[in-house]
Amino acid sequence: MVKSVMVAYGLWAVGGPLGLHHLYLGRDSHALLWMLTLGGFGFGWVREVIRIPAYVSTANQDAETERKRPPTYPPPVSPVRFAGQVCVGIYFGTVALMGLNSLSFFYLIVLPLCVGAGVHLVSSVGQQTSDLQKTLTACLITSPIFYGSTLSPLPISIAASVTAAQHRKFKPPQAPGQAQKLGPRLYRLGLAWLAFSAPLGYCIFHNTTATLYYLSDCIAALLDAFWFLPGLRSVLEYILLMPYQILCALTGGGYYEESWRKLLEILLKEYSEREKEALKVLSLEAEASVEEITQSYRELAKAWHPDHNPDKEAEAMFVKIHEAYEVLLRWHRPKRFR
Repeated sequence: MVKSVMVAYGLWAVGGPLGLHHLYLGRDSHALLWMLTLGGFGFGWVREVIRIPAYVSTANQDAETERKRPPTYPPPVSPVRFAGQVCVGIYFGTVALMGLNSLSFFYLIVLPLCVGAGVHLVSSVGQQTSDLQKTLTACLITSPIFYGSTLSPLPISIAASVTAAQHRKFKPPQAPGQAQKLGPRLYRLGLAWLAFSAPLGYCIFHNTTATLYYLSDCIAALLDAFWFLPGLRSVLEYILLMPYQILCALTGGGYYEESWRKLLEILLKEYSEREKEALKVLSLEAEASVEEITQSYRELAKAWHPDHNPDKEAEAMFVKIHEAYEVLLRWHRPKRFR
């Protein structure tokens, strides 16, 4: 079926960040990427306003024309694609750090596979693809070097992106009549979206505090990396806080410096289930101050220390008390901004 430029632009305007126009044009990899990143974090969606005619033209090409292309001819190197591979690899790795870091062998297997999946997804956009096995191998080799580091998605993503760029190639053309129906395509895209969002959703709803702290720490680390360029740092902070500024404009509120930290305090004012359990372990009320938490911790830690308590469960209880103390201290961390 011949694709229409007007329909493509209409879908771009209505549901562009969700990849509706790419789904219409049969660009499923691009559609999935847009679903998971909300249109390439917004920048890719805006950039496509001048690229849609080319997308439509490619979708309307005859399959026979595609088969005339030399199979060994490599696609041209694209700096935009490479930058997208690095960014999406970091994005997938960050999501994994927030939602899956409790799994065994996380830094050795889970994290590199997640980063590699993000890089390969970008490398498979459009008519191009890459060698998935070699991309994942590069991730698995690089990950142990940065084992345990919060910033490890960055070097892993760079290594995977370089590997994907070196082994870029054209996708094999589809023969006439091989176009798949919309139902199975939506089914596969839905499964991929669920696989990506389920761990993140679990983390957000069951460990909201840790998720927000991790995001806050990542933003702070990113901004601190540009301390030597205060102008660039201010621009990055403005871009990162743009969603909050838009919210302030829509609700009539004002935007003030450091307001994102105040927002963090509001979001963290309620205890999660894990923090409620920590309060029970330390025998504290929800209104307990940092001083009361520390005092209770010291008393219980002294009473349950394995060197002073012969009980068989003393060591396990001592560890439980220490973990509860750290959980509650993290909850009170926003107060350092005051």
